[in-house]
Amino acid sequence: MHAWPASEVPALPGKGRDLQIHDTATQGTITLAPGPVARIYVCGITPYDATHIGHAATYNAFDLVQRVWLDTKRQVHYVQNVTDVDDPLLERALRDNLDWTELAERETALFREDMTALRMLPPQQYIGAVEAIPGIVPLVERLRDAGAAYELDGDVYFSVESDADFGKVSNLDAEAMRLLSAERGGDPERPGKKNPLDPMLWMAARPGEPSWDGASLGPGRPGWHIECVAIALDHLGMGFDIQGGGSDLAFPHHEMGASHAQVLTGEFPMAKAYVHAGMVALHGEKMSKSKGNLVFVSALRRAGVDPAAIRLALLSHHYRADWEWTDEVLEQAVARLERWRAAVSRPDGLPADALVEEVREALANDLDAPAALAAVDRWVDAQNASDGDDESAPGLVSRTVDALLGVAL
Repeated sequence: MHAWPASEVPALPGKGRDLQIHDTATQGTITLAPGPVARIYVCGITPYDATHIGHAATYNAFDLVQRVWLDTKRQVHYVQNVTDVDDPLLERALRDNLDWTELAERETALFREDMTALRMLPPQQYIGAVEAIPGIVPLVERLRDAGAAYELDGDVYFSVESDADFGKVSNLDAEAMRLLSAERGGDPERPGKKNPLDPMLWMAARPGEPSWDGASLGPGRPGWHIECVAIALDHLGMGFDIQGGGSDLAFPHHEMGASHAQVLTGEFPMAKAYVHAGMVALHGEKMSKSKGNLVFVSALRRAGVDPAAIRLALLSHHYRADWEWTDEVLEQAVARLERWRAAVSRPDGLPADALVEEVREALANDLDAPAALAAVDRWVDAQNASDGDDESAPGLVSRTVDALLGVAL
């Protein structure tokens, strides 16, 4: 599966700072100092309804991570999956009388278009669950053969008790885990499971649903968590720098994936940092597909909204914060974009070397994009209030905003 084209990232003078980021597992801020190649895995969409503002906010956060790392003169190895077969996708296809593969392809194509418009840097590997199945099956077999998985009516479940470090990603108690498991795709009430939290690794073929050869597992399809584990281990290896996604993935998805990987490899942890973006609400409720209260990037673009303004609206909120999308948020972003473009359109301006360092410092401090925007606002206000004579300043500001914030002026 192919990703989307990459926009050019301008080189800035000097060198950026190492990233300090909030780690869900340790519940504190840690400094990441990767080697020459920084490694990041971000969980992708289930392509039945793409791309809403909640998606965009999440991928914007991890785009900033890449830009901070690139500014430190590192390379970035970024991997993202597409869960192109799963219950919600099949249910939506049935509801709309569509072939599930056509639905997945259509929504994935739309997601690519939106990511391109928003100037999100693409992953080096963009892998669908279906194409990952040949690598998933051997992992499930290994877990079963090691006694870390068991069969139940043809399905194969992972035993969470096989991982001594289970629970160290989300830090939740058993009751909270059980409630979230029921809400987020698990089946804690299924009779016969060794532990209500045990997640499915391989679902035996169901009538009328797609299935694949599972070798000794029998025909079926993979569970959600093992999909990401197989892709991440194959392309990044164990102990990569960041496992990312929305805050609703901390449990069960990232918790379960970490345990799968740790039992498979005998190493801990799967990722050095577990980084989670906040949720976006609309009309007082979390924006979600199940509720249907979605604002789509593609709809905004069709209405003539500049993608740069959409990106500025996302950047105006800290990535870990829960916030609400409103008309006012977008209006403020449109106005900010106009002010910035007017300021850098002048032939000369106030020196901007200090601004570059302010933006770098803000983003290195747990991706504090609002602080970065405020720094640019101050330069723009000063630029509009006085006459500068630095001919290089407007261009440097434009390159800084482009390279570090992903906004083309």
